Amino acid sequence: MNSATDPVLEFLDEHEIAVPIGVLDNELDPSYRTIKTALEELEERGYVERDRNYTTHFRITSRGKEYLSGDRNARNE
Repeated sequence: MNSATDPVLEFLDEHEIAVPIGVLDNELDPSYRTIKTALEELEERGYVERDRNYTTHFRITSRGKEYLSGDRNARNE
């Protein structure tokens, strides 16, 4: 996990919609590459998923919400 992990999850949780990486890049401070790497890791862990109709758009999953609320420890996965 990197410096974009929590900001990405928080943004997706707050907005409750699937968004493309470009929106995350415009709205968050980490670099595009850092955000992209975070999304790849988050997707592998099941914390975010791609939208069925727009595969370039990401949304937070219930597992990602558990991580944000402290109910899930990413180090143990």
